[in-house]
Amino acid sequence: MKTLEIIGYKRANLGKSAAKQLRAEGNVPCVLYGGDEQVHFYAPMILFRDLIYTQEAHFVKLNVEGTEYDAILQDAQFHPVSEIILHVDFLQLFEGKPIKMNIPLQFTGVSPGVANGGTLVKKRHNLRLNALPKNMPEHLDIDITKLDFGRAIKVGEVEESNFEILDSKLASIAVVEIPRALRGKTADGEEEEGEEEEA
Repeated sequence: MKTLEIIGYKRANLGKSAAKQLRAEGNVPCVLYGGDEQVHFYAPMILFRDLIYTQEAHFVKLNVEGTEYDAILQDAQFHPVSEIILHVDFLQLFEGKPIKMNIPLQFTGVSPGVANGGTLVKKRHNLRLNALPKNMPEHLDIDITKLDFGRAIKVGEVEESNFEILDSKLASIAVVEIPRALRGKTADGEEEEGEEEEA
């Protein structure tokens, strides 16, 4: 997994007015936890572009006034209207200690159901994994080449490789919706005796 570097500066004041001033100056208030003590700092908002607005998961090398920490993005809060980043939480990493991360999904191949006019509906865009940092993937590839009408890809079908998937194995990742024109027809193309008519 790739590592991004973020340079930060310690916060002297932790109040709301100080945080508001930091945002007005183009910075993001942050906190790093998971170690011996929490580290409150801020970093330029532009440094978060490749970390937050991406299809990949990343590790982060935090440099707070010369002290370096290995970390992951744990949570980001956004303004409900402007979508400006309000606050970011980082979790400190330690070698040999498992971590939990939401890992993005990338869908590969062509679905027969989609090729025949269906619509691919993505029920999940990421899965939560538990793994050692060295085994955490940037993303998970989901093969949809066998995804036809009436078929769903379940979490349990994703192969675990040096990591554990924490989501329910019965949960759907993706399904193909049957187009309206084909609904209520059998494989032979004949109209089924509809429950809709009886209803």
